[in-house]
Amino acid sequence: MAQESDRGLVQRLLDETGITEEQALKLISLLGANWFSLLREAKAMKDKLQPPETPP
Repeated sequence: MAQESDRGLVQRLLDETGITEEQALKLISLLGANWFSLLREAKAMKDKLQPPETPP
């Protein structure tokens, strides 16, 4: 289970990037509490999961 300080980071990542809680916890375990690194990687993760937009 995540520490109390990590819970705030998890929620913030969920709110700002739309990744899952599991993904957020994994990023925190890999990167620590560096917000800018977490945000960068979460956004990259989210972008990889979304299919490319098709033109009309």
